[in-house]
Amino acid sequence: MGTKLLILSASATLLFSVLLLPPRTPHVLLLSPMLRWPLRQSHEPDLLVWNGTIYTSDSSLPFAEAMTVRGGRILGVGNYSSLKDFVGSGTRELNLYGKVVLPGFIDSHVHFIYGGLQMSRVDLSETTSVDGFVAKVKDAVKDKREGDWLLGGGWNNDFWGGDLPVASWIDEVTRQNPVWLSRKDGHMGLANSLALRIAGITNRSEDPVGGTVVKNNGGDPTGLLIDAAMKFLLPFIPEVSLHERREAFRRASGYALKKGVTTVIDVGRFFPGASVDSIWEDLSDVYQWADSSEEMLIRVCLFFPMQTWSRLANLVRERGRSISQWIHLGGVKAFADGSLGSNSALFYEPYVDEPHNYGLQVVDFGTLLNMTLPSDKSGLQVAIHAIGDKANDGVLEMFNTVGNQNGMRDRRFRIEHAQHLAAGSAARFGQLRVIASVQPEHLLDDAASAEKKIGIDRSHKGSYLFQSLLSSGAQLAFGSDWPFGDINPLGGITAATKRIPPGWKHAWIPSERVSLENALQAYTISAAYASFLEGDLGSLSPGKLADFVVLSARSWEEFAEAVSSSSIVATYVGGLQAFPQQPPPSEQAQS
Repeated sequence: MGTKLLILSASATLLFSVLLLPPRTPHVLLLSPMLRWPLRQSHEPDLLVWNGTIYTSDSSLPFAEAMTVRGGRILGVGNYSSLKDFVGSGTRELNLYGKVVLPGFIDSHVHFIYGGLQMSRVDLSETTSVDGFVAKVKDAVKDKREGDWLLGGGWNNDFWGGDLPVASWIDEVTRQNPVWLSRKDGHMGLANSLALRIAGITNRSEDPVGGTVVKNNGGDPTGLLIDAAMKFLLPFIPEVSLHERREAFRRASGYALKKGVTTVIDVGRFFPGASVDSIWEDLSDVYQWADSSEEMLIRVCLFFPMQTWSRLANLVRERGRSISQWIHLGGVKAFADGSLGSNSALFYEPYVDEPHNYGLQVVDFGTLLNMTLPSDKSGLQVAIHAIGDKANDGVLEMFNTVGNQNGMRDRRFRIEHAQHLAAGSAARFGQLRVIASVQPEHLLDDAASAEKKIGIDRSHKGSYLFQSLLSSGAQLAFGSDWPFGDINPLGGITAATKRIPPGWKHAWIPSERVSLENALQAYTISAAYASFLEGDLGSLSPGKLADFVVLSARSWEEFAEAVSSSSIVATYVGGLQAFPQQPPPSEQAQS
């Protein structure tokens, strides 16, 4: 349908010239039509969006004041005077009353259904003391029957001074219930003593490759499991029911739409030590079920564990990359290392607070190469988690090897996170055309932590090098890593353009701040490109799906000067209002 709309006859084409106002108002554009668009009655739009500032994320026409939609796709973009004549009796009108419209945000890295599940579990993300930690757990376990697992997490030990939690903190209040509470980054978790006993984790348990069973000076497990060591416990946690997963999807969809996100890149419930089957189960049991039941509210692009690459390659051959306009098959993902917060990100130099620890290599590079070569050769996109500088260099070199062996093609390799880079590594992203899938709000948590863990000099030279990556010619794709960060594109834009952590008066590494335009592109057209979705998504261009958000800001200047002060008034998916709610068809949409 999009192709048909784009390939119109010369008599049915809109041409616009863009006239910039004087330098004092650089963000305001005047649009002047050169030709009108004599549409036939059959092209009457379903929706006219007008009387506002529409940022398109399309370099050929960055700003417009009106837009028409038909059949869920954008029909025309330009001046109100050029589009109003096409309005018919069946056209709904959305009067923006001066507000700003942006393309629907694409969150480039989420654990979507896992996030929805965590929304109904114990939340420790705002806990700032040991007493508060214990109190939260004690309160949550009250509603549990004996033997039920207590699940949740989001804790950040930096919030109470840095001491890592231990099982003895919570054993007294959880005697009858096994507990598993993941750290904020998902690469470490705390089990109580009952959970350790159920899993058979003792002082004789050895560290697996790519993981650590943390033990005290006496050799007994403290309750903390890092990365691959989580595989000792996770199989003992009861499987989430089908009903719970579908409800989690509904909760997650509603939350994302509230934040203006219309598409998510879902890397699934796959973590070091977890089953490789969960994302496949979610594809069939949740996403395809919701699609066939017409309950999809948000578009998803799925990445699967790289161990299952042949299964995905077969599915893509059978169904193509898009199962429907709602479900896309993105590619495969693997882990190179852990996280900074769990001291398991892989570095060339040791952690300052642990002089003998260089981090963990979750999967050795030989194994990664042996999986990446056939994955890439079969045409799949490959994304690999890398946080430490040594992990990033190892993945970049591996991508170079794969490209040389498999030959030239548009493969769009991705590195997820790319948080800490060695000298010269940012330039290699551009040279190798590797996409940096990064999470701006993580830098707000990591600024102080990075300086403590790897030192001020190393962190200032190599951490969150957004501008350096852009300058190298690399593409940035912004995301949240939800639920390990909040789905919050407006917050992410603020973090990337300001880089001021909470409580700080100055920017952290100000030279790495990016422009508002770059940040918006990283959440829209560049994010779409990063997952081969730019043909349908990422900009408000004729022929593309009509996914957009309406902001509270009443001018572009107001939005540009204070992004964090803006809020999402409404979110539209396929031209229909998805947040706050879908109005009756007969009612004129109004924000």
